Amino acid sequence: MINFKKILVNTLLYSMLIGISLFMILPFVWMLSTSFKLQADVFGYPPALIPKSPTLKNYIYIFQNANMIRVLANTLFVSIAATLVSLFFTALGGYGFAKFEFPGKKALFAFLLATMVIPGAVMMVPTFVLMRTFGWIDTFWPLIIPGAANAFGIFFFRQYISSISDELLDAGRIDGASEFGIFWRIILPIISPGMTSLGLLFFMGAWNNYLGPLIYLKSPEKWTITLAINSLIGGAGLTYWGEQMAMSVVSLIPLVIIFLVFQRQFVEGITAGAVKG
Repeated sequence: MINFKKILVNTLLYSMLIGISLFMILPFVWMLSTSFKLQADVFGYPPALIPKSPTLKNYIYIFQNANMIRVLANTLFVSIAATLVSLFFTALGGYGFAKFEFPGKKALFAFLLATMVIPGAVMMVPTFVLMRTFGWIDTFWPLIIPGAANAFGIFFFRQYISSISDELLDAGRIDGASEFGIFWRIILPIISPGMTSLGLLFFMGAWNNYLGPLIYLKSPEKWTITLAINSLIGGAGLTYWGEQMAMSVVSLIPLVIIFLVFQRQFVEGITAGAVKG
């Protein structure tokens, strides 16, 4: 027997989801469209989603005059380095809180969670003073090191690793493995789905970071993609919209590729982490 009520509910639900999806994707479609427009056509009336005179001029400009290859290389290096360092130290911290007992453990973990509510703006000046003391201004280190052991990552891995059987770790110790060996050879392979999902979040955060590079990177040859996009604002309020949109489209491509490649692992890691938590 056909359940017309269920069909109607599903139809309305999927229609609503499709409508929301189209609404969310519209800015990206407009960005892509603008990247092929001449400056004079960007604010043409009525607005045209399909350019009247499509051009590759904006893309040619960013690769010939905006050092796009070097900017992408800088951004890729910072993003990969920040992601790998953060994954290692947050997983190590999560392992310590999940499987070891030490004085003040609960208080320290509570303090760690409490740091998550501190606004980033509050830490901006102290962090800058430290980076200047270390001589790291105009280097990539301030974009990699300060967030290497963030509270959210440690909390995520602590919940994830807590579900791993202690007998498995004891078996490693009986076989003569060191504590770090157990972490490297047993823990990391088991939590690899969670590392993939959290790694994608770390990578996207580092890739889209604007405030950090703005504060610490002074030399144009060390700029990341966000600073390069912002630099396409001329004097007297003139903004090179076509070039900005072209650079934004190019910056989006690596993120889309990475997400499509690791989409299954990302969903598995988020789901497993929610169940284990």
